[in-house]
Amino acid sequence: MQALTNRSKEVSRKPISFLESLYLPAIFKGMAITFSHMFKKQPTIHYPEQKRPFSPVFRGLHVLNRDEEGRERCTACGLCAVACPAEAITMEAAERMPGEENKYREEKYAARYEINMLRCIFCGLCEEACPKDAIYLSETFAPANFTRKGFIYGKSDLLIPDPKTEPEAYAKALGKGEKTTASTTN
Repeated sequence: MQALTNRSKEVSRKPISFLESLYLPAIFKGMAITFSHMFKKQPTIHYPEQKRPFSPVFRGLHVLNRDEEGRERCTACGLCAVACPAEAITMEAAERMPGEENKYREEKYAARYEINMLRCIFCGLCEEACPKDAIYLSETFAPANFTRKGFIYGKSDLLIPDPKTEPEAYAKALGKGEKTTASTTN
């Protein structure tokens, strides 16, 4: 039977020499490769002392944003919940009462806003769907927890600190490279 391609090679069946039967050249070649790795840069990162640089498009925990005056940006339109392919976001809307103008930006606000982090796939579609830039994904990892209930983050867990009353916590929550409220309004 003829071969389909001309790539086949004839295998040499000659007996090995005495030097080859000792396998010394192969051992020395392997030791040279091992010894050369001692001088190469180690790929291991020693975590607590060193931190790995993240990609600029890394998507971490969700954050509900505030405007410059400390009011919540979320208007409970529900577009983030509709855009979520994992159906991880649930919300309930409520009407703003007289005298709450300093707490909420619009007449309607999210009375209950929850994200089930066990369902979330960190795709970022909720961030893209929001017309008010009320939600964004930060550079923070989702922390470990021992109960399922601990992975359901409520509005109090997601809301960024007030920039007027807690400026240090607000700056820390924004993180480096994150959107600021001033740049999103321009």
